[in-house]
Amino acid sequence: MIDVTSALEYLHFGYSNPIIHCDLKPSNVLLDENMVAHLSDFSIAKLLGEKDSMTQTQTLATIGYMAPKYGREGKVSRKGDVYSYGIMLMETFTR
Repeated sequence: MIDVTSALEYLHFGYSNPIIHCDLKPSNVLLDENMVAHLSDFSIAKLLGEKDSMTQTQTLATIGYMAPKYGREGKVSRKGDVYSYGIMLMETFTR
C-alpha cells in the first residue's frame, strides 16, 4: 500500500498539472516480480489545470470505490483518489 501511496503522490503533486486516476481499485494495482505495486489502467484519468482543484466529468468509476461526490455530481478531485485509496486500505486490513 506504500507503493500505491507513492504513486498517488507522484500523480497528484509530481507535475504542474495534477493527474487524477479516477478508478483506483485493487484490480488496477499490479505487482511485479519483486512485489512492488504499480498503478495501471489510466483510461478515465483526468488532468487538472494548474489552478484547478476539481473538474467535472460524466465518466463513472467503479461503484464501491468512487467517492460519493464523484458518483453524485461527477466532480473529480484529488480527494476522490484518496477516498478510493482509503477503501482499498480498509479492505487490506479487514480482508
